[in-house]
Amino acid sequence: MSAATTPATRRFRRLAQYYLYFTACFAAFLLALTVLESEGMQRAWIGYLFMFATIALYATIGVLSRTSKVSEYYVAGRRVPAMFNGMATAADWISAASFISLAGGLYLRGFDGLAYIMGWTGGYCLVALLIAPYLRKFAQYTIPDFLAARYSGGGMDKGGRGAAVRLIAVGATIIVSFTYVVAQIYAVGLIASRFTGVDFSVGIFLGLASILVCSFLGGMRAITWTQVAQYIIILVAFLIPTIWLSVKHADNPIPQVAYGAVLAKLAQREIALENDPKEREVRAIFQQRADQYGARLSGLPASWEAGKQDLHRKLDAVRRHNGSLSEWRAAERLLMAYPKTAEEAARLWADQQGANLARAQPPERHTTPFPGADAAQSDERRNNFLALVVCLMLGTAALPHILMRSYTTPSVQETRVSVFWTLFFILLVYLTIPALAVLVKYDVYSHLVGLDYAHLPTWISYWANVDKVNPLIAIADINHDGIVQLAEIAIDGDVLVLATPEIGGLPYVISGLVAAGGLAAALSTADGLLLAISNALSHDVYYKVVDPSASTQKRVTISKLLLLAVAFIAAYAASQKPADILSLVGAAFSLAGSALFPALVMGVFWKRANHAGALAGMLSGFIVCLYYMLHTNPILGGSVAAQWFHIAPISAGVFGVPAGLAVLVVVSLCTPAPDAASAGFVDHIRAPE
Repeated sequence: MSAATTPATRRFRRLAQYYLYFTACFAAFLLALTVLESEGMQRAWIGYLFMFATIALYATIGVLSRTSKVSEYYVAGRRVPAMFNGMATAADWISAASFISLAGGLYLRGFDGLAYIMGWTGGYCLVALLIAPYLRKFAQYTIPDFLAARYSGGGMDKGGRGAAVRLIAVGATIIVSFTYVVAQIYAVGLIASRFTGVDFSVGIFLGLASILVCSFLGGMRAITWTQVAQYIIILVAFLIPTIWLSVKHADNPIPQVAYGAVLAKLAQREIALENDPKEREVRAIFQQRADQYGARLSGLPASWEAGKQDLHRKLDAVRRHNGSLSEWRAAERLLMAYPKTAEEAARLWADQQGANLARAQPPERHTTPFPGADAAQSDERRNNFLALVVCLMLGTAALPHILMRSYTTPSVQETRVSVFWTLFFILLVYLTIPALAVLVKYDVYSHLVGLDYAHLPTWISYWANVDKVNPLIAIADINHDGIVQLAEIAIDGDVLVLATPEIGGLPYVISGLVAAGGLAAALSTADGLLLAISNALSHDVYYKVVDPSASTQKRVTISKLLLLAVAFIAAYAASQKPADILSLVGAAFSLAGSALFPALVMGVFWKRANHAGALAGMLSGFIVCLYYMLHTNPILGGSVAAQWFHIAPISAGVFGVPAGLAVLVVVSLCTPAPDAASAGFVDHIRAPE
């Protein structure tokens, strides 16, 4: 049989035809909606059509790919061609953090935001070189599977010595994946609430339904084929508005080339705004407000008591003078919102002081690396930049839901090629993200700044009303001159990409397309994460430890039920809005790298690594990382003053990974060497196929 007619080749061609047909239908769908919008279709209906049409598509793929076979449910039958596995992995990877938040992070942080691009992309090089091919040669189902086999004498025991390593790996998988999936479900709620008009919490559970249809019915098989379709939507949704802005500001349809010219214009605009008298006036007002909060903080607890008494007097005055109902309610709202204790006032006023101080500073230049008031501050930012890059790289190489995809290809060679395709498909988006951040920033700086408040674009009110408690964008006339100043604009990085079409003046259809892309990014990653959690619980805990005699049907059923339970817990956690998307994702990467990376890499490349070393290394790395996060993150009750070398808590892995690695090595050397079976296991996974 010739190579051209092998079953694998025929399968590849059939899949290519299916997805080419899907792309053509999607293009026709876009064209039809564009025509309908020009004929007067309401925006709300366009949003509904985009949301529900794409969710219906994913549900259809999930239903068609349903399965109860263990190998299909866990690893898609190990029959996914390298290119399509690369597309699916890219969709799994381009999460809400990449699609929604990364360009916003670059917009807000400038050069510092490139740490995410460098870290996440570099991490895939580590996956290709250090881990993925060896996992495929191992040919099982989960990451705890590999670690248990490697550190239990090379055997596939169902309990025994490998159980402890397996359970620790399961715990790390659950914590890392849960932290990550909460960020994805938060993004789903953000998109659904904006484009369907439902409440944020309701939007979360609407998106959850579409997640469950794919992962619940068909496991990895359904998720893989859904993610290929989702990647196509992600790519189209990201490129169209970026190309539009590129043509608008640089007369060049290639944004990766064009944004260099826009950067020069942005730099000129930044200098002009920095020296604008009106901008300085607004920044001075924010400085005054920060000073006022500082005075309150220094006067605690007397200042808290005085403020409370003052609000009571104002409410009594309204009552005595028969004030209007609106005045009465306004006075009551102020009193209800006032801190209940002096301790609460200290926390609240410190946050408000910090927020006002930040807005009192002149805007940082987009292209300036590690800006700071002095050399020490600049060095601190540089160190945090490098620490974040390292954490993201090592975390990427240890993320369970990404490494699981190494099991789905037909061979080790296909796994290596698959990682190449993954990098290629990721770079198509990642090389565009910095361009989009610059193009949007220049658009805001040159078109929104200086605008009359009476002529504010409608997209501002749309996004301000998505979350009225913590508005995603807020513009207030601080100096009462009727003109928008840059310092008067507060924008959340999570909203930037979703609002890009409206910022650039594109048709509303493109807004719906971008929302569909963001939804695809969040759903694809959430599917993979939930499957990683449920598989770890059902396969590694239930089957390998609790009930080794469980039938294949029972194992898959248990996995589906656990997936359902975890999904609802994650949705509830996301509805509480625990933190911004990038912060949640960054924490997941530090935890993954600290707990799993040393054991994975040393398990492949150092035969002397043993069971005791792996246990100690995984626990110590995770504990050091978690300790640092809890003691340095103010949101978690820590203090910035407790930081080591001024490293931010998002980069806690820079301490956790070396700690885990050092403990693994020391304990392995201080305890008996592993047996011959372990050495044989390492030789087997490292031997060429």
